Amino acid sequence: MSTAALKLREPATEKLRESAMEPALTETYVQLTRTVERLHRRHLDMLRYELDQLGIQDVSAAQVLMLTKIKEQSISVRDLVERGYYLGSNASYNLKQLSDSGLIEQERAAHDRRSTRVKLSAKGKALCAKIAEAEERHARAVATATGDGQALSAACQALRRVESAWGDYIRGA
Repeated sequence: MSTAALKLREPATEKLRESAMEPALTETYVQLTRTVERLHRRHLDMLRYELDQLGIQDVSAAQVLMLTKIKEQSISVRDLVERGYYLGSNASYNLKQLSDSGLIEQERAAHDRRSTRVKLSAKGKALCAKIAEAEERHARAVATATGDGQALSAACQALRRVESAWGDYIRGA
């Protein structure tokens, strides 16, 4: 067979190879998305466990995640919602609970009285410090379970690329 004939056949062979890979690729993608969802739930379980160990009953794991997003900053509720991917009414409810528990302080923004800013109270900072210690223990446990920190780092990089690809897809890029 001539070289020209082989070149003509290569795209057809490539298409066959791609179509044969599509079910496997789709299955892998679906497994990835389900795994990410389960990982998030498991992370919330870990946070609930830590809260139980600390004897804290009036704060949920999702609320602790909000606290860890606020950190040392004073942030508008809108920015917290946008950066944390919380639903507006859900965020408002959780922020009210956190305020009632004395973990955050809320204040109206000086430049726009309709806007509310939140920051951690001393009690909230203390809880975040304890959660940070727990996350250090979790990181060491995962590194031990996976053999080293390299696997964790590689997984994180891969998930960031997936996140970026999803963002590009949504924006139509």
